[in-house]
Amino acid sequence: MNRVSEPVLYLHDVVRTYHQADAPLEILKGADLALWAGQSVALIAPSGAGKSTLLHVAGLLERPNGGEVWLGDQPTSHMDDAQRTALRRVEIGFVYQFHHLMPEFSALENVMLPQMIRGLSKAEARSRATELLGYLGLAERVQHRPAELSGGEQQRVAIARAVANSPRVLFADEPTGNLDPKTADRVFAALTQLVRATGLAALIATHNLELASRMDRRVTLRDGLVVEME
Repeated sequence: MNRVSEPVLYLHDVVRTYHQADAPLEILKGADLALWAGQSVALIAPSGAGKSTLLHVAGLLERPNGGEVWLGDQPTSHMDDAQRTALRRVEIGFVYQFHHLMPEFSALENVMLPQMIRGLSKAEARSRATELLGYLGLAERVQHRPAELSGGEQQRVAIARAVANSPRVLFADEPTGNLDPKTADRVFAALTQLVRATGLAALIATHNLELASRMDRRVTLRDGLVVEME
């Protein structure tokens, strides 16, 4: 991995505090994290340590209380909500533990929609969606609705949807958590293959240590800080 180049995403001295009735709850206490293009990073930490908070702040879904989140050479803390939403729609993709596909639409239509919202024509969106689903081994399933797909197939559609707009960064929160080991392995292999093929930077929260060991880096959260693991 060439780290001479600038990171795609850089969190510097990020603080995130939630205000409760009795006292503030500090989750991130000056966290630093850099992600490079084409690199998959596993985020491993116990429940309650702040994994989802880190993903949400890095993904511009939540604002930090302090510090800065850089996307390429752009600092984001000064941006208003509309600017952050526009940047997130183009530059960032998300995959969650549950697929969140729209049940009334086919796999193909689910992957076309974010592209059409961005402004691509229906023909362009259909072409890219077909290509992505084929790459992920779903060429024969493009017209099936989510209820007609297996859990692993649903997650692969969710991955295709997340990268449909060619984002620079992909965040995944326990993307194989609901799957049996064999299916999880297949979905994970598809995800990491896509990361390397497209040059994405990916941060993947997981409890699966075997899958994490196959990623480029592993980090954890300790006392509100991001710590590199061996």
